[in-house]
Amino acid sequence: MEALVIVLVLAVLLMGGVVALTGLVIVKAKRAVGRAAPQARRAAEDVAIKARSLTRGGVHGKVAGLRSEVRVALTSSRRVLETGAEEDHELVEALTLLARLDGHAAELDGELRLLEREPDAARVERRLAAVQERAERIVHLASSLRWAAQDRMHRFADEDLARLGEECEAEAGALRHWTPAAVPQGEAAAHREAAGLEGARERLGALGDRLRKPQPKTQPKTQPGASAG
Repeated sequence: MEALVIVLVLAVLLMGGVVALTGLVIVKAKRAVGRAAPQARRAAEDVAIKARSLTRGGVHGKVAGLRSEVRVALTSSRRVLETGAEEDHELVEALTLLARLDGHAAELDGELRLLEREPDAARVERRLAAVQERAERIVHLASSLRWAAQDRMHRFADEDLARLGEECEAEAGALRHWTPAAVPQGEAAAHREAAGLEGARERLGALGDRLRKPQPKTQPKTQPGASAG
């Protein structure tokens, strides 16, 4: 009976864990879709606006071109700043400024959208000069933030590479200069003993060669006063 109760409790706990895990996965999936949907929608809008700027003529094509230029500048700057802010926290303030600039760009984009749909080309022409000036200012400011961030990242990369080069050169120089390792005292004594034995063997070998070499025969000496015959 107790074993059955334990099995039932474990089954309930397992089912509860599965339900909780499923709910967590669903919530995360919804959040991911919620974040991705605006990005996908904006990307589709960017493509459509770019296409209209290339295909439509007259002032309406110019308006579409302004919208595309502003959007591209902001998107490019945001991408660069977000990438750099992961390693350089000084770029967080630049991201804050870009967010404020994005608000002005959204307001301008709304005006440009209305002008793009305005059927009266003369009215669009009269409004185009004012909105074009604002668009150029926004593009310039967004581009300035992007260029400054790129210069900052490149400078840090160059400095790090220079330091790494100095360290590599120093290590290479150290590797080219070395001193013989000190021979332990016991090994030195063994080397001296082996050298002495080798020298003794050479001397004994030379002495044996001399002893084995035949000596020249000597003529007998003639006694003084002896006569021949």
